[in-house]
Amino acid sequence: MSKERTFEYHHPAAGWGALKSVSRFLLQSRAPVTNVRAMLKLNQPDGFDCPGCAWGDPEHGSSFEFCENGVKAVTWETTAKRVTPRFFARYSVSEMKGWDDFRLEDQGRLTSPMRYNADTNHYEPISWEAAYDLMADHLRALDDPNEALFYTSGKACNESAWVFQLLARLYGTNNMPDCSNMCHEASGAALEDALGSGKGSVLLEDFEQAEAIFTFGQNPGTNHPRMLGTLREAADRGCEIVAFNTLKERGLERFADPQRMLEMARAGSGQISSLYLCPALGGDMAAARGMAKVLFERDAQQGNVIDHDFVARHTDGLADWQQVVEATSWADIEDQSGLSRDEITSAAEVYMRSSATIFCWAMGLTQHEHSVITIRELVNLLLLKGNIGKPGAGTCPVRGHSNVQGDRTMGIYEKPSPGFLDALEAYYGVPMPREHGVDTVDSIRAMRDGKARVFIGLAGNFARATSDSEVCEQALSGCNLTVHISTKLNRSHLVTGRDALILPCIGRVEVDRKADGQAQLITVEDSMSMVHGSSGIHKPASKALRSEVEILTQVAERLLGNEVVDWASLRADYDVIREHIAGVVPGFNDFNQRVREPRGFWLGNPGAERMFPTGTGLARFSAAALPKQVLHQKMRERTGWLTLQTLRSHDQYNTTVYGYNDRYRGVEGQRQVIFLNEQDMTRLGVEAGEFVDLIGDDSDGQVRRANHFKVVRYDTPAGCAAAYYPETNPLIPLDSVGVRSNTPNSKSVAIRLERSRRLA
Repeated sequence: MSKERTFEYHHPAAGWGALKSVSRFLLQSRAPVTNVRAMLKLNQPDGFDCPGCAWGDPEHGSSFEFCENGVKAVTWETTAKRVTPRFFARYSVSEMKGWDDFRLEDQGRLTSPMRYNADTNHYEPISWEAAYDLMADHLRALDDPNEALFYTSGKACNESAWVFQLLARLYGTNNMPDCSNMCHEASGAALEDALGSGKGSVLLEDFEQAEAIFTFGQNPGTNHPRMLGTLREAADRGCEIVAFNTLKERGLERFADPQRMLEMARAGSGQISSLYLCPALGGDMAAARGMAKVLFERDAQQGNVIDHDFVARHTDGLADWQQVVEATSWADIEDQSGLSRDEITSAAEVYMRSSATIFCWAMGLTQHEHSVITIRELVNLLLLKGNIGKPGAGTCPVRGHSNVQGDRTMGIYEKPSPGFLDALEAYYGVPMPREHGVDTVDSIRAMRDGKARVFIGLAGNFARATSDSEVCEQALSGCNLTVHISTKLNRSHLVTGRDALILPCIGRVEVDRKADGQAQLITVEDSMSMVHGSSGIHKPASKALRSEVEILTQVAERLLGNEVVDWASLRADYDVIREHIAGVVPGFNDFNQRVREPRGFWLGNPGAERMFPTGTGLARFSAAALPKQVLHQKMRERTGWLTLQTLRSHDQYNTTVYGYNDRYRGVEGQRQVIFLNEQDMTRLGVEAGEFVDLIGDDSDGQVRRANHFKVVRYDTPAGCAAAYYPETNPLIPLDSVGVRSNTPNSKSVAIRLERSRRLA
């Protein structure tokens, strides 16, 4: 770990800082030559898809289609470090619980299946055959299939996701919580309501034609850095970019593209955002409402602002929404948004000047109580000017993990549509469970209440990704069996049920070769609904590793037999799995042929063709009122309280912590920091460098506390603080969720500060 310090960062995003970081991670992997070779195949048509974010690949890519955080993701997986049975014999589960997230995963790749022995408090080796039998026995012993939970991370490929959902449904349950429940669930609900499809409507090519791009609640410099190249190209050709983000993120201000050799030689960079606004946490809907208010006023004054022809032909509900907008006062808009009327008007003027506009958003919008109606408000704005279904315009929810969207397409959903279930039944000739299952938050409740007794996790780090960490860990510990199919050690492995398995699997970078010597192709779907192939290039980290498909089909065969599905045929040849998918899911006809094209194929989006399968055939305006108060307004009424947002550091992707630095925010050698506005520091009587404990809401009787965080002075709206997760997940009450999305309100967390009981 480097020395702890904080500093002001004045350089552009990426540039030489990114290259220095890349070099460091390549060396730390202990396999630099191997990893350099991997980089040349990353996001290439004949290579493997990045295990990081879901940003799309350009049609005419370069030889270097990767970013700094993509390098971190790959080197983290291709490290030469190994976690062997000898490691588990040396360290007890209790001892490892004292390690932080970085230290756990930094031990290296898992190499052998392991079973927890409660008597010794150690994991011990188990054969694959015995592990499969144990899982099948536990599932068979349940009184009801709904006592089992099948959790999926967005790292799972389409093929393993298909097998997983098929196993769960043939077993008899729709209990398929997944990481979507914790991030973009609000996007899917809002877009489905408004446009009839829960996915974004744009392709990467639309960014080449947009006249304006608005980003809401996202930090591409850390979370999907390749997007910065797309935004930089747009800005260079004159596209206006407006950023709405609570914090000033360097990647949305300036960017130095490491692939521009001349620019790098001159230490140059380019501006990204032409207008950058910092609303208060939860204030984005009010800001969008203010923009709409300006548009209606200008259209009444001068005309030709609203696309009345599009609205008349393709939408419904404008009059009701307009009435709500006009009845909303500027005083309410300014107070809730944290922005002035002039600032909001400036953003509206950019929008009015553009004849083709894309709206992008991420979890800064989706992790609030009112997230669904906030996204509906954004769609309202797009519809007002006909910015759906034309080149350079549309919706772009920017997803996280590389195949989180594909997993949902494959049926990883606790609330499957009747049409999807009908198609499954027609293809397999057996009934499918119709009762809705539980999502992530309700899974924790089910385990806590003794209604779920077996947890199977396909990738991910469930215990660290979820809210109310102490409650979640207690719930998992009450299970009869917990199973984690993983590549590396993580905190969830240490939160064991009465019986527990760690099953190590082949990673995205590795060749999945069957007994006949044939290397298997897997597929993923990016944020733009492009489906493409991925082929590993390295030999597996251990001969004992099995693919996700191998593990799941072996369990299914033991539990369900082969009468309905020939599970052995699926694991022998993934083309067979894709034939099953093509027989059930619309848009996947000729799947095996089309996915082998260099860039794969586009699933399409009805909104892109101005078709809206909403029931009426029209896009729907939402007439929702602004929330009476959002959390930052409520906290002003409580002495000493703040609204906290949890976020990633730059050396992090979701729950995976690659290091202790956050270069762009000026943090080095540490993670337990809280970013505070100077006014709040004065109000609360704390100073920069002081250590405080963060105290969450305990009105339900649950004590919530995260100790020993260093105060860092930062430019964030008054009353709004920020800190990294998963360290701050214990502060989020399990019942603090979005309306309709049931997503944890990770960007609206009520906290107060106490001086730390520990010395620095």
